[in-house]
Amino acid sequence: MSKRIVIATSLLCLSLSATGFAQGFSQGDKVFSLNGVGLSTEDFDDTTFSVSGDLSYFFTDNVSGAVRQTLGFADTERGDSTWNASTRVAADYNWDLGGWWPFVGASIGYVYGDEIDDSWVGGPEAGIRYFVNQTTFILAMIEWEFLLDDDDGDDSAFIYQLGIGFRW
Repeated sequence: MSKRIVIATSLLCLSLSATGFAQGFSQGDKVFSLNGVGLSTEDFDDTTFSVSGDLSYFFTDNVSGAVRQTLGFADTERGDSTWNASTRVAADYNWDLGGWWPFVGASIGYVYGDEIDDSWVGGPEAGIRYFVNQTTFILAMIEWEFLLDDDDGDDSAFIYQLGIGFRW
């Protein structure tokens, strides 16, 4: 009888310790990410380097919403220095694959700044987070943004990001 108690107690302790080291997201988690951003037009003639901040909230264990702010600076092909910014909201579905958390979703927002027409943008996004410990992860992500008020439908940009994030 005491052998069963020892085994049951050991299994309980192991499961509790594994829970303590769980990495990933749960409903109610908040996330802050800081990313380096590169943006290229669809023909890759102009490139901008930016910094982006992201504040997210997990509505369920798998569904998150985010507010993103990006501020960028570029030297264009013409030699002019410009700045631009965008403010976007996003919704993503996240999969738990252990320490890896891939996600897909969509964003919508507004872009503004020098040398660009202020415009509404939107489009799909995908990425992956890898947890390096219980609260910190590395993020890689790509967005494909379309100008929503573009008449001919040929203005789009790829935004790729690499950064670090923190869950609390």
